[in-house]
Amino acid sequence: MSNNRRQSFLTFISIAVIIAIVIAVILWFKPSDNKDKATEILSSSQNNAAENSQIDKPQLTSSTGVATNQGNTSFKTGLENLPRSLQGTDVDGEIIIDENKQLVVTQGLRRLFDYFLSALGEEEEAVIFARVESYIRHHTPEPAASQAVAIFGKYVAYLKALPEIEKRYGNLQLQATKSGELDLNAVAQQQQDVAKLRQQYFAKDTISAFFGTEDDYDDYSVEMVRINQNKQTSEAQKEAARQDYISRLPDSVTKANIVQQANLGELMDRTEQMKARGATPEALYNMRRELVGAPAAKRLAQVDQEDASFDQRFTQYQTQKQRLLSQSADQAQAQIQVNQLEQQLFDDAERKRLSGYASLQETKTQ
Repeated sequence: MSNNRRQSFLTFISIAVIIAIVIAVILWFKPSDNKDKATEILSSSQNNAAENSQIDKPQLTSSTGVATNQGNTSFKTGLENLPRSLQGTDVDGEIIIDENKQLVVTQGLRRLFDYFLSALGEEEEAVIFARVESYIRHHTPEPAASQAVAIFGKYVAYLKALPEIEKRYGNLQLQATKSGELDLNAVAQQQQDVAKLRQQYFAKDTISAFFGTEDDYDDYSVEMVRINQNKQTSEAQKEAARQDYISRLPDSVTKANIVQQANLGELMDRTEQMKARGATPEALYNMRRELVGAPAAKRLAQVDQEDASFDQRFTQYQTQKQRLLSQSADQAQAQIQVNQLEQQLFDDAERKRLSGYASLQETKTQ
C-alpha cells in the first residue's frame, strides 16, 4: 500500500536523482493527506461490482435518518466504532457553510474526506460512505449537508478513475527517467488528462479548492526540473532562472513555502561549501541567520556541536573497539567490553545510529 501523500504525475520523478531531490523537499512543505492510500484501494476494489454499487448509487439512509449499510452497521454521528487506525485521532478537515447554509467548498473538506478514506482496507467502502454521510449530516444543516455528501460521492468516483491515467503514463516516465531526465511533454499531457477528468466530476470552484495548491506545487516542481534539464545554460543561469520564476509567483502561502524551500536549498549548498573551506562557527551562523533567521541559525549551530561531539566520540569508540577485538583471545568477552564501551560513550538513540554511521564512514573512505 502506498505511503505517498499525493496522487500526481510527480510520482515518477523520484527515479531521477536530481528530480528526487526537488520533489522530496516540495513534499516536505506540501499539505498532507491520506489520498494515496484511498486511491490505491478504491482502484483495486473496482473488480467487485456489488461493493462499487454501494458507492456509485448508495442506499444508505433509513427512514429514521440514520445512515446504514449492508453489514447492518448504523451510525448517528459517524464516529462510532472507529477503525483502529483512526482511534485516538482528531477528525481532520472542516465543513464550512455561508449565511444561507450553502456549502463553501474548501481544501479542508477534501482533508475530511481523506481522513475517513484512509481507513479503506479496514472498513468496506459502503461502511465508510455511511460513516462519512452520517458525520456530515450530524454536523451540517441542509442544504449544505446534501451538497457535501454529493461531492464526496464524486470524489470517490474520481479517485477510482485517477489510477488509469497514472498507469497510462507510468511506463513512459519510467523509460524517460532511466536516462536521468523527465519527459516533460508526457508530464504536460498527463496534466491535461487529469484536468479533464476533474472537470467530469467537479465544478470549477471545487477543483480550485481541492487541487489548486497541489497544482501550484506541481507547476513549480516541473519548472524546476525544466530548468535543471536545460543543458544550454550554466549553473549561474539556472539559479537566475529559478529566482526569476519564484519572484513572478503571486503572493500566497504557497509562494512563502517555496521561497523557504529555495532558501533551504541554498543553505545546504553554502553550508557544505563553507565547511569544506574550514569556515568558523561564527561565519556559518551569520550565513544561516541571513537565509533562515536567527532562531533557525541557533538550532543549526547546536546541531553542529552535537554532530562534532558525536564524531569525536565515534572516533574514540572505533579505536578502542578495534583494540579490544584485536588484542583479546576471548572474543565473547571482548564483545561484552565493546557493548560496555558503547553504553559509556553513547545514549540509547545514538547507539542505534552506530552501525549505519560506521557504514557511511567506510563508504566515504573507499
